[in-house]
Amino acid sequence: MDSIEITGIRCYGYTGYLPEEQVLGQWFEVDVTLWLDLTQAGKSDAIADTLDYRTTIEKVKNLVKTAKFALVERLAEAIAASILESAKVSQVRVRLTKPAAPIPDFGGKITIDITRVRNN
Repeated sequence: MDSIEITGIRCYGYTGYLPEEQVLGQWFEVDVTLWLDLTQAGKSDAIADTLDYRTTIEKVKNLVKTAKFALVERLAEAIAASILESAKVSQVRVRLTKPAAPIPDFGGKITIDITRVRNN
């Protein structure tokens, strides 16, 4: 199956378990891989025959900016569900990263990585 990979979607959001995370917010980074058939687009050179990835980027940014979930796992699920609304996408992988999780003495990143398949 063909895929489109979009990496480095970075935006500020308000998802987090701690109350201050939902008030003060923090940066999130999102990478998505979309599985779909690109055969027709490769032949026609028409955007109508593929997925306009600008729409996907806007969906991700809107969800990260407006959602106030307690868990990043929930935000990743919401992103996946939103992307699977497109009839062209059969499967999606979402990698959601908190580059500065508020954990004492921890300078690493936390990444949630999920793959979801369209249920027909």
